[in-house]
Amino acid sequence: MNYVQRVTSSRALQSFVLLALLLTTIGAGISASAQTPTDIYDFKGGIGDVSGPIPYGYMAQGRDGNLYSAAPNGGANGNGGIFKVTPSGAETVIYSFTSGNGPYCQPGLTLGNDGNFYGVCYGYPADGILYKVTPTGTFTLLHAFTGGADGGQPVGPPTQATDGNFYGTTSIGGAHGDGTVYKLTPAGTLTTLYSFTGGTDGDQPSATLVQGTNGDLYGSAQFGGTGGAGTVFSITTAGKLKTLHAFDGTDGNRPISAMILGTDGKLHGTTYQGGANNEGVVFEMTTAGAITVLHSFSAATDGESPQEAMVQATDGNFYGVANGNYAGAITSLYKVTSKGVFSTLYLFNGSIGSDPVALVQSTDGLLYGDTTSGTGAGQSNGIFYSWSIGANPFLRLALTSGKAGTLVGMFGQGFDSASVVKFGGVAATSITLTGSTYIVATVPAGALTGKVTVTTGSTTLTSSQVFTVHDSWTTGAAMPTAVFGEASGAIGSKIYVVGGATASAVVNINQIYNTSTNKWTTGTSMPTARFASASAVVDSILYVIGGCTSGCATGVGALSVVEAYDPATNTWATKAPLPTATDSTNAVVESGIIYVVGGYVPGVGRVGTVYSYSPVTDTWTTEPPLLVAKSDPAVVLLGTTIVAAGGLDNTSITGDNEGYSVSKNTWTTLLADPTPRAAGCAASIGGLLYSAGGSNGTSPLSLNESFSATAKKWTTLSSMPLAVIGPGSAEAGSLLYCFGGSNNGGLFSGTVYNNVQIYRP
Repeated sequence: MNYVQRVTSSRALQSFVLLALLLTTIGAGISASAQTPTDIYDFKGGIGDVSGPIPYGYMAQGRDGNLYSAAPNGGANGNGGIFKVTPSGAETVIYSFTSGNGPYCQPGLTLGNDGNFYGVCYGYPADGILYKVTPTGTFTLLHAFTGGADGGQPVGPPTQATDGNFYGTTSIGGAHGDGTVYKLTPAGTLTTLYSFTGGTDGDQPSATLVQGTNGDLYGSAQFGGTGGAGTVFSITTAGKLKTLHAFDGTDGNRPISAMILGTDGKLHGTTYQGGANNEGVVFEMTTAGAITVLHSFSAATDGESPQEAMVQATDGNFYGVANGNYAGAITSLYKVTSKGVFSTLYLFNGSIGSDPVALVQSTDGLLYGDTTSGTGAGQSNGIFYSWSIGANPFLRLALTSGKAGTLVGMFGQGFDSASVVKFGGVAATSITLTGSTYIVATVPAGALTGKVTVTTGSTTLTSSQVFTVHDSWTTGAAMPTAVFGEASGAIGSKIYVVGGATASAVVNINQIYNTSTNKWTTGTSMPTARFASASAVVDSILYVIGGCTSGCATGVGALSVVEAYDPATNTWATKAPLPTATDSTNAVVESGIIYVVGGYVPGVGRVGTVYSYSPVTDTWTTEPPLLVAKSDPAVVLLGTTIVAAGGLDNTSITGDNEGYSVSKNTWTTLLADPTPRAAGCAASIGGLLYSAGGSNGTSPLSLNESFSATAKKWTTLSSMPLAVIGPGSAEAGSLLYCFGGSNNGGLFSGTVYNNVQIYRP
């Protein structure tokens, strides 16, 4: 049997085809390669078994290494059931649906962080349900949809996001009757986050959502949009939706299948119709919405009308199945390389199943799938098969990021009590074993971002994903020339480190660090050699403000010069000078205006002066001064508040912390830093001030803290590997970069470093 979807003019029928119509298929086509699928199990239907799954068939690998899914027929009550199949082909129905909860259950399950499975049933007699089932078959109804404000007729299983909640879509209901996006807590509390209007935002979403690295969720709606052919959207976990793309038919029509996030950071998916032959397409899309059609299906050679999510295997390629949309349609297993090259691997002809649905890569390296029909051993209820891509066994992580102390589950095989787990090469000391296929390890102190390995005897399994260690430090390529007190700023993926002082001279060099390649190059040198200057970036131009010459060593030599560097032309331009020659100051940008805060003026001492500079008019304005005169504070923008934390006043290092409101034109006192410091490495990331290193007045610090202006709280974080004073600071890609620094902060009197220390919040 094969369930497919069809477009009709009736809205009621459109809703019903989300279940798809039952058709008898006659397999067609011939094998596209010498390899054929391995028939592992033939579904029989009836009591004690189930008949083949239907489209949207997500299979989930459980902690026991077996594969789990759901089917619409068979089971003890004839209403379908939830089943597991071992890699060797032993099938067990762990739960049989009843007439009250099971008709039209959608295949596909999501494995939760708790080791249980989560899924949906499309409906009847109600408008669908959300449920949880344990690996042993204990069933819990989490929510029964009403078809009203909470939505109805869910199709794809929910996705568990990094916040622990589940997110999914319904195809009808909501405020406008056109479907919803919902949030479900693990305890079963459902909230409607968004109601589709049936217009430009789309209509009848059916695909499972995928979470991006930015925390947003991405999904699609089958219909609607400006082209009338469906949409791709992003939505925050708070419910703010943005339409990223509207299909127009030429680039695809009816995006039924879920997208996946590739290792390239792009979304990869298919459409059911549209493209050059109106038989569906394979596409990739940036998370900003730029789409590229990689392939248009042609039924005669490579199948048609895909309805399933692709899977990116450990070889980097994408694999999927095309299901067909009518009796006798050609169905296939296909591959798309990481460069977008399409090839047909196998055309199903009924001898080993037909009408393929789900596809997953198990940690044994094989692809596993099932079909809705096919002969197998004389049966017509579908088969469970495997396909080899020549991949080795690997490790799959249940969690891909966390701090030291986080518990991380890992799927694989062959584990035992002597298995050794390493995060980026750093061994975990706390390990819990569950059988031979699932292991939990605690992220150790000092763990590094990278692949995770589990070594058991002579066998080492490597994770397919990178594990990101938060609240951690890593090291970048060393600076060509060691400096401290330099100006710095990030423009795109490059950070410009300009001027500063070496162990013997004040310099004007322009060192450029590429955060993507971890390599250094040089640019045109700054016209004026200087040290302890302020810097800021506006419209991709780096401004270097004030500072001093080698006279800083004796308390003289402050500068008022302002020079601007344009990376596009690799040239410098002189701008209007700072009203007062000042060194040891810092700067921040708010609404395109540069604010230069505090500093040291020879003959005067530490000052609370604040100047603002407009790059558009090349003019300076005097603003209200700091409440406490100080030099070398950490100056960042938190929201709309300019924060100046710490620094050196006229007597000592201070923990003074102040906030400036541009709209109110006033400074107010904020919670003081519990560790007074000056001349540290600082940046604003994610609404927090991060402040690392610096001087406490007598020695360099390795202390790293964050400050929340909204929570009015300082938090101690992982310390810098090397304590430094006066490093260059920059934020790029939500990471804090600290360049160089010295051991005592004095000119020509101590050790100057070329270290690049990188902090990941």
